[in-house]
Amino acid sequence: MSVPLLSLTIAAPLAGAFLLAAVPPRLARAVQAGALLVTLMLACAAAAAYDPGGARFQLLERVLWVPGLNVHYLVAVDGLSVLFLPSTALLFLAALAVADENDPAPRLHGALLLVLAAATLGIFCALDTMLFFLFWEATLVPLYFLLARRGVTTASPAAATRYALLMLAGGVPLLLAFVLLAATQPVPVFDVTALLAAQLPKSTQVAVFLLLLAGVAAKLPLVPLHTWLPQVALAGPGSLVALVAGLKVGGYALIRFAVPLAPEAAASLHWLLAGLGTLTLLYGAVAMVAQSNLRVVLAGASICHVGLVVLGIASLSAAGVQGAVALLLSFVPATGGAFLLLEILRRRTGSTDVHSLGGGARSMPLLAAGFFVCGLAGVGMPGTSSFPGEFMLILSALRAHTGAGMAALFGLCIAAVAFLHHYRRAFLGPVVHPQVAAARDLEGREWAVLVALVAAIFVIGLYPGPWLEIVRPAAEAWAAGVQR
Repeated sequence: MSVPLLSLTIAAPLAGAFLLAAVPPRLARAVQAGALLVTLMLACAAAAAYDPGGARFQLLERVLWVPGLNVHYLVAVDGLSVLFLPSTALLFLAALAVADENDPAPRLHGALLLVLAAATLGIFCALDTMLFFLFWEATLVPLYFLLARRGVTTASPAAATRYALLMLAGGVPLLLAFVLLAATQPVPVFDVTALLAAQLPKSTQVAVFLLLLAGVAAKLPLVPLHTWLPQVALAGPGSLVALVAGLKVGGYALIRFAVPLAPEAAASLHWLLAGLGTLTLLYGAVAMVAQSNLRVVLAGASICHVGLVVLGIASLSAAGVQGAVALLLSFVPATGGAFLLLEILRRRTGSTDVHSLGGGARSMPLLAAGFFVCGLAGVGMPGTSSFPGEFMLILSALRAHTGAGMAALFGLCIAAVAFLHHYRRAFLGPVVHPQVAAARDLEGREWAVLVALVAAIFVIGLYPGPWLEIVRPAAEAWAAGVQR
């Protein structure tokens, strides 16, 4: 295209981050909002320009970046990635609207947030493995500082350090896999479009697949590398946790790289993916029952549904990957929205523990209703945004791994009951605590965020056809490549 939409989408938040250095602190929030609004418009333009019936990779931009290593600045989108662009920009905008305005260094906070937005968007656009790795690692620095300096408990620095160490450790096998892939070619190749057509020995594929799986396991997160998410959910501000839990870049990396770049290995080790997915799903569901803090309960629900995504991918079918993408997209309004509402609840009452709540629906009916809708979407209630993806994933799992699929159904039932149980204790019944009785309901921007989230949940849930049709051709091409 004559207009580099993808580069502009990535560059818009970076431009806002640089602009923050030249404006007074009182204008920092306005600059962030302007940069993210421009990003959202560009992302929507890219999604509108994408033709599901056209070439697999579209809006392609290629520039030789490191000539000696044959590394390119290569960005493009297909049906598996294009919808993540507007959803990412929308969630960042919603997080900004809900974030605490009393930051002692608003320009620093804004710059870190915008850099994180640019790196996240880059992950969904990059089709050169080295460029992807650059964006992947670039998310770590702003996330670490945002969590460490603006956490809500004294354990925030420790949680930030634990997160950083796990992500750095995961980057090592990821980089090794990309280097190994490049080294198998006569000339080093980092171009994903070329690597998808390459024929690799099965032994090499097994090594690449296991390295890539190890590299994305913590980011997903898969059990037993999940322990950072409950800690971050409890220690981090809700607006930041919404971004971490709502944007599952690890799931996207598993779909984009691990399976299609090593198809024979994925076909041979599908049982490993299915086993890890089932274990993660059941663990997350049981963990929800054992918790009393709503933020940790949501972290368990997120872990549970990540397990379902991995189980669906293990089916190696078009329906499985289509459902996986649909569910990953639903994390944005469902899980991301729920964490944003919990951040408002924490600021109103000082706690998100059910023992300190009770009767919240009396003083905060809008917040309680919004959290209920997001929670129902999170557990896959029919009519909400998660149901189409969950339904396709369960069907795919039952066809490919019947026992694991039955276990998944059992785990999802536990997760749904756990959510309803905790919701009843937190929001229904008599008001016991004075801070709950005195709490204000949603106001101004918070109300606008709620309307946007609920609208997205019901529009996608009640009319999923257009969104699924965007994903379907790319999912079929993905499955055909894996099964070749």
